[in-house]
Amino acid sequence: MHHDFWHLRWQNQQIGFHLGAVNPFLLAHFHKLHLRAGQRVFVPLCGKTLDIHWLLAQGLQVIGAELSQLAVNALFAELKLTPEITPAGPLKHYRAANIEVFQGDFFALSQAQLGTVDAIYDRAALIALPDEMRAQYSQQLMTLTGIAPQLLISFEYDQSLVPGPPFSVIKQEVSAHYEAHYQCTALASVLMETGLKGQYPAEETAWLLSPRSLN
Repeated sequence: MHHDFWHLRWQNQQIGFHLGAVNPFLLAHFHKLHLRAGQRVFVPLCGKTLDIHWLLAQGLQVIGAELSQLAVNALFAELKLTPEITPAGPLKHYRAANIEVFQGDFFALSQAQLGTVDAIYDRAALIALPDEMRAQYSQQLMTLTGIAPQLLISFEYDQSLVPGPPFSVIKQEVSAHYEAHYQCTALASVLMETGLKGQYPAEETAWLLSPRSLN
């Protein structure tokens, strides 16, 4: 989607995608990534998610990528951290204790800038993008992270009822994007109690994406 769309959403605080609590799927399934304290988790299109607070509390290092400077500023303010801000090519690099965020266009981020990634947590990136961008996104994500293991959360609903975002990403599409490089395991699915945007039936699914052996 065009950058102006997201900038306007943050400017007008139309951020219904921002949850007021840590995502239950993160709490229930993150341990399946088998990370140790000090390892690095990448959170693409992170916004100011409270999930980052939880990841930091586990002793992990968090690297985020986010388009909106307003979102990044809010994230660090809510973490009560004052970041060091430096240029990173066309991006800005925010750094504080155990957290880094690259602010700007996700597709302008390079593997060299990002560094080593031990796991990916994608709650709101794949589903934030329209159909024509999701294949490009998944390829960029794998390139950036060296096909790191991933906890992915998707939504599935009747897209004809309401336009995204969040967009409906059916199970077959998750497999189409990732199965060449990952074993894709659907861990759990739940029907949203209030429906998508309070009215449209929707199912939320947690996925474990485990890199396939190269042998």
